[in-house]
Amino acid sequence: MARQRSIEEVYTEVTRAALLGLAVNFMLGLVKLIGGIVGHSFALIADAVNSIGDVVTTVAVLFALRVAQHPPDEEHPYGHTRAEGIAASNVALLVIVSALMVGWEALQRIGDQHVTPPIWTLWIAGANVLIKEGLYQYKVRVGRRTGSAAIIANAWDHRSDAFCSLAVLIGLSAIRFGGPMFVWADEVASLVVVTAIVWSGIQLFRNSANELMDVQADAEFVDQIRATALQVVGVENVETLWVRKSGLEYFADIHIEVDQHMTVAAGHRIGHQVKDRLIHDFPNLRDVLVHLEPFPHLHGKDANK
Repeated sequence: MARQRSIEEVYTEVTRAALLGLAVNFMLGLVKLIGGIVGHSFALIADAVNSIGDVVTTVAVLFALRVAQHPPDEEHPYGHTRAEGIAASNVALLVIVSALMVGWEALQRIGDQHVTPPIWTLWIAGANVLIKEGLYQYKVRVGRRTGSAAIIANAWDHRSDAFCSLAVLIGLSAIRFGGPMFVWADEVASLVVVTAIVWSGIQLFRNSANELMDVQADAEFVDQIRATALQVVGVENVETLWVRKSGLEYFADIHIEVDQHMTVAAGHRIGHQVKDRLIHDFPNLRDVLVHLEPFPHLHGKDANK
């Protein structure tokens, strides 16, 4: 079996990927904002807001990643791993509100006559499509290597941005080559961008809210933990297994069944072996709470006899 990556390596690679996205989004946002203002393209301005929103999101995620790595203390005995989810949910709301404001402005401008955007605005939009798709390919590979759902989601956000820029490119092309009769295409393209931003923001908020509500981890990951626990000598069965995600890490509560005639000391020793084995094999497990049950475990009427 391939070596499991340490949680420090996961945080390092995720942070590196986030920093790259921050730098690229800042540059793209600046270029598109200047291009949109100088080139009289509201669609480019809307897309610039998208990139600037991504910058704000990434800054919040980077700060949250830093906080999440702080060790547990007296006030936070479970650690600070939820910082990422809190930051993501608040940033998602900010992104949605910003997008709706841009959308309202676009609706107000539909039908207004304005200067046809110059040809170089198409090059900006086209370059953004290629750069965003490249970021998607890079981050999705990082996400799969690290097992980071946050980075995989961020990768899909880049692909969503690529489609937004494609919509801008189509809208600008319609105006450029179709003439004044297609002047409305710029605002329509910006509304497509706004719709995509709002949709991405809603998905981000839902995912972060689910994490804060202790949703059960992915079924495949839970099954891997169960199978590993059953490999420990003395574990007869796994009665209950709850695994909740918290940032890039997980917490597990597992009920194992052991021989009912075993001494408390022996059962306690097996419980520690299960915990040590799981934390060793799954470095992204922050902590494991092991509870012992007698085997065979009786249910229902049989348990009252």
